[in-house]
Amino acid sequence: MKGLRGVIGRVRGWRRGWHERSKLQRIDLYTRSTLAGLPWVFLLSWGLLPLLPVLGQGPVPAVLAVAFFAVNTALCVLSNRQLGAAFAHHRGTETFPVRRLRLPAALLALLTGLMVALAATADLEDAGLALLVLDVPLAFAIPYVLLVPVRTYLVHCAVYAVVLVGLLAAVGVPSGLLFGAVLSMLVVILLVLSSVRPSAWSMSVMWQAEEARDMQARLAVAEERLRFGRDMHDVLGRNLSVIALKSELAVELAQRGNPAAVDQMVEVQRIARASQQEVRDVVRGYREADLPTELMGARGVLQAAGISVTVEGADGPAGIGAPAAVQAALGWVVRETATNVLRHGDPTHCSIRLTRTRDAVVLEVENDGAGATDPLGGGGDGGGSGLAGLRERLGALGGTVTAGPAGDDLFRVTATVPLTAGRPDPGGRAASDGPPPSGGPDASGPDGQPATPASGGPTASGGQPAAPAPGGRTAPGSPPAASPPSPAPSALPEER
Repeated sequence: MKGLRGVIGRVRGWRRGWHERSKLQRIDLYTRSTLAGLPWVFLLSWGLLPLLPVLGQGPVPAVLAVAFFAVNTALCVLSNRQLGAAFAHHRGTETFPVRRLRLPAALLALLTGLMVALAATADLEDAGLALLVLDVPLAFAIPYVLLVPVRTYLVHCAVYAVVLVGLLAAVGVPSGLLFGAVLSMLVVILLVLSSVRPSAWSMSVMWQAEEARDMQARLAVAEERLRFGRDMHDVLGRNLSVIALKSELAVELAQRGNPAAVDQMVEVQRIARASQQEVRDVVRGYREADLPTELMGARGVLQAAGISVTVEGADGPAGIGAPAAVQAALGWVVRETATNVLRHGDPTHCSIRLTRTRDAVVLEVENDGAGATDPLGGGGDGGGSGLAGLRERLGALGGTVTAGPAGDDLFRVTATVPLTAGRPDPGGRAASDGPPPSGGPDASGPDGQPATPASGGPTASGGQPAAPAPGGRTAPGSPPAASPPSPAPSALPEER
């Protein structure tokens, strides 16, 4: 019973390992396994069937037949062990040491001598000798064709064929069998060349394409960082220079006792607040998710990965009539799920359904090929950071996220956000925007009343903004009428 459980556990481990591989890794494994199994198939067919009649022809032919099969088996083992290094050498990632060919070459020479001895001492059938000639160089040639250029491979195979035919002729093999041996050598040379080299070339091209996609993704990230840096430089560069110049001017004016220094500091304060708001706008633009854009991006990315995508529901994001805050939250769900569908499992189809109920919007993302993996990087209990992040983001709007298997190797993520999440309240604010901004340190005094600067305060009598001075400049001690107070951190929860 324990042995059966162990076998079942190993099978499950192999299946789990297979599902954890990417499509390219599966193709690579399949190609290597096929080429590694090719010598063994020919060993048990072409290399074994002609030897069975020889076992009953006396002790010497029987010993030669057993020795031939044993050496051929050892050569197949070495061929499998060197195949991976030969693939790496062909791709240019590693260098194959020449000394590793010495033992396979010696075994090939011994195997050739045993076959010639069998042809001289045993009564091989006409087809038997041709099959042995087909099998002898196969195990050595499969990795060797990946290590040398095609011309070198053909020249070496031609030299080996001449030597082999010469040895067979020297032991008295009839001319008809020699002609069959020449044809067999030609077949095996072309078989190895047409099967191994194209397979290795295809795998090299696919790996190069994969590396190019990774590099393209890195370049895209670097370009986005540069764009963000340019935006921040455009926003802050000029304003900080103006702040520095006006601060120096204010210092000089204050040292001279000129009251115009207050004007310069008020202007510095206005520019600083404007710069702060511009930075917030830039960051908010980078951090917000737009549902139509995310749906379009998810479709493009998944289809580029070979996954069929269907988007259904409510005539698109505009048709659901949901507030902007609701659509932004659902856009984050689309972005996270699409990213993790590519990262986990082996999907072939992904469906995105957008529906609207009486008081909520429901988004369902379902994909096949999930197996035992979680497309959000965590189980349904919220152990994954992706699912936890979505729950926190939607929880601020009163929404929920559920994820789990949906049967038949399917995985489904369901996000529900109430329509009241983004509607404005009577005060003019969206329900999800948090409390109204409070004044900063310069907005109120210790007793809760509006603070008044020592040199006249920011307002004129009656609490109205001071009129600008002639020439377009603000009167001393008075900020411009259009400068709003800086919002408190609680007014922008996404920036905390």
